[in-house]
Amino acid sequence: MSAAIDYRDRAASLTYRNKAFIDGKFVDAASGETFECVSPVDGKLLTEVAACDKADVDVAVKAARRAFESGVWSEMNPKDRKKALLKFAGLIEKHTDELALLETLDMGKPITFAVNVDVAGVVNTVQWYAEAIDKIYDEIAPSDRNALAMITREPLGVVAAVVPWNFPLLMAAWKFGPALAAGNSVILKPAEQSPLSALRLAEIAAEAGIPDGVFNVLPGMGETAGQALGRHMDVDMVAFTGSTEVGKYFLKYAAESNMKHVSLECGGKTPNIVFNDCKDLDAAAQGSGMGVFFNTGQVCVAATRLLVQQDIHDEFVEKVKKVGEMMQPGDPLDPGTLMGSMVDVNQMERVKSYIEIGKGEGAELTLGGRQVRQNTGGAYVEPTIFSKVDNKMRIAQEEIFGPVLATIPFKDEEDAVRIANDTIYGLQASLWTDDLNRAHRVARKLKAGTVNVNNTDGGDITVPFGGYKQSGIGRDKSLHAYDKYTQIKTTYIEFK
Repeated sequence: MSAAIDYRDRAASLTYRNKAFIDGKFVDAASGETFECVSPVDGKLLTEVAACDKADVDVAVKAARRAFESGVWSEMNPKDRKKALLKFAGLIEKHTDELALLETLDMGKPITFAVNVDVAGVVNTVQWYAEAIDKIYDEIAPSDRNALAMITREPLGVVAAVVPWNFPLLMAAWKFGPALAAGNSVILKPAEQSPLSALRLAEIAAEAGIPDGVFNVLPGMGETAGQALGRHMDVDMVAFTGSTEVGKYFLKYAAESNMKHVSLECGGKTPNIVFNDCKDLDAAAQGSGMGVFFNTGQVCVAATRLLVQQDIHDEFVEKVKKVGEMMQPGDPLDPGTLMGSMVDVNQMERVKSYIEIGKGEGAELTLGGRQVRQNTGGAYVEPTIFSKVDNKMRIAQEEIFGPVLATIPFKDEEDAVRIANDTIYGLQASLWTDDLNRAHRVARKLKAGTVNVNNTDGGDITVPFGGYKQSGIGRDKSLHAYDKYTQIKTTYIEFK
């Protein structure tokens, strides 16, 4: 029996949790409404999921607030909270195959990446923040000798985490990991395209001993459940990952409600700059290809703008083209597949429309551009490369969120920086060079939250992640993320 058949057998025996998880138990939506959860792997219905709305948000917020004010989690001894989160991480790891299958079936990513990138990353994230709990100290200010000024951190209260569908569990963990570690109660609102793994995760959290009301999961539409969380007067913070357009709505919701804290990780249009002093062009091409086609291009930091110095442009694009030719969409349940499906038909049609826009703008289609594997019933688009792209074109300015690469030649270092920064986004940038001086010089000039040198997606949980400009506000990962889930209190004691 091959591994692919084994995963299909396991998939056939999966049980789907399809109700909301509120205050320690699964419940139907108050309205009784549901929405269809369709797999982009083959277009088949997986299950129908509770469609939560404002009424369910009210119930979940009350449960989260009650748990927070009781102190059952927020005032728990740090070593005990650490122990519970470490147990949570261990149980996630124990259920790796099940959670990975849910991710693959729900949003179409290759099972190999679901296991080794997504779920493995969730385990690492929860473990890391658990270990940080009893290693973060408060402060004593250098005040006058007749006073004691204590600077202490306190959890915010009720945190709503509204997360996307491209990395359903991993993006969630980047938020609930530090939020729970800091002592908050969390309401997780997964994307309507990918709710299944989050609902199973809620059950695992309960098994780990996370108290009732501390970790809740509300599936539903963004315009109903998401908006209700954003506008709720008793939600202390919204941590959001998604499009810049929707991120702006959460800023509006906060302004029109209780001025809740808002953290945003939004869109990107990553420039990937290749200089002619890069000696290993094969490695650069491999990294550039994976940088845009990984996860079918459904990545906020996808290196979708390839800037190549003029004298090596044609040669290098040919090398990247070969990488694209090797990364053709396949069966996501086959461990050998490197590229899966789009998340759904709507996203596939959006990508196809941008391919037509690129053609209409005068860009030259040099690879791909087609829907493939149509006989499967799934949503698949092949790797696509445009050359002769002007940075003012829509395919170079707008976030497509698909496997579409725009290649742009540049003259010199100054020209490269100018083109790279000519975007409303500033999430990430990459550059390839063998000149260390150039690497530092260019990195300082790029307006991006992360700059990768000789790679396209560096970093781990120890480094912060977030954007400049319209790519967001605040940082995920590292101890910098922990900061945003706490508020600082000064207690000033004057001696007599």
